[in-house]
Amino acid sequence: MSLETTITDAWQRKAPWLWLLLPVSGLYGLVTLLRRQAYKLGLFSSYEAPIPVMVIGNITVGGSGKTPLIISLVDHLQQHGVKVGVISRGYGGDSSQMPALVTIDSLPSVVGDEPCLIVSMTQVPMAVCPNRQQAIELLIEAHPDLQLIIADDGLQHYALERDIEWIVVDAARGFGNKQLLPTGFLREPLSRLKNSTVIYHQKPNDSQVNDEASSKLSALTMQLQPDSLQPLLSANIDDSQNSSISETTVPATNSINNKVHAVSGIGYPQRFFNTLEALGFEVIGHAYPDHHDFGIDELLQYKDYPIIVTSKDAVKIRTLLTQDESKVAYSAEETDLVTQLWVLPVTAVLSDACYQTLEQQLTAVGIVLTENNK
Repeated sequence: MSLETTITDAWQRKAPWLWLLLPVSGLYGLVTLLRRQAYKLGLFSSYEAPIPVMVIGNITVGGSGKTPLIISLVDHLQQHGVKVGVISRGYGGDSSQMPALVTIDSLPSVVGDEPCLIVSMTQVPMAVCPNRQQAIELLIEAHPDLQLIIADDGLQHYALERDIEWIVVDAARGFGNKQLLPTGFLREPLSRLKNSTVIYHQKPNDSQVNDEASSKLSALTMQLQPDSLQPLLSANIDDSQNSSISETTVPATNSINNKVHAVSGIGYPQRFFNTLEALGFEVIGHAYPDHHDFGIDELLQYKDYPIIVTSKDAVKIRTLLTQDESKVAYSAEETDLVTQLWVLPVTAVLSDACYQTLEQQLTAVGIVLTENNK
């Protein structure tokens, strides 16, 4: 188990030994406060984009459902005639090749896995760079008609001014021991939620109100709804020895043979495991660090049962299996692996109040939604 997964597990268990790190958290909190105040006082400069910017992020380490939320928002805005673009720091990509535009053919190793997923799902104009100003300038240069930019995971990037700010909170996961890094998994104190639009991520069909969510939970909420399992790799392979790839059978639930490997390199893998269990699978969970680069050998050790991965992990695994253009055929071992690999896509379903709030916020910055174009 890596250090990252060990710490993540300790946060979730509220392990007592984490309190030994409290002095470090105190120093972290002081530095965070001073940095934010420096931007407020103008001691550090912030970039103001020529068009409105909507930042979507979280105050916790680990997944909160932010990427599916962005995909659903982009789809909604595109349907209503808004010319939207997305920027990201491109975590996991090659910063030496940034700023870079993200296309349907971009590689996760260059631009990051989440940008590849967002563009593959929405075809939205997108650019990546740790320097968000450079990403925005490149994106607007390539798409001068953009009306709105969504900044993925830029909540703590105070060098970028924002017109709208949404913070995603996983209501089921909560805030652990409510301490800052590294004692807890908070990037910023809970007071940071004040004066921002907070979207509470609930479990599907969960009507329980979390104590920290208070009255807003019933209004500004989202859920991740699992879609149907899909084969990770298309079976369009001409070589006859690989014809068995097309003979894959969807893993069964609630049956004698419903055991699956759930392989995950996301920020909060337990949510993924829980979702599969709720669907009726007997889950053997394998948690890897967030944005993990999987190797063939790692995946081959799990092919005794179907392997199910998230859409984000699928982006890199698919590239891993197809990046060698000189390969004319899969080995027998790789063919067996491909037939066992499945993806569980999820869709972020937002409450009506989220869309009403979004429309009000966009109207305030001069963006008017048109009738649904679909």
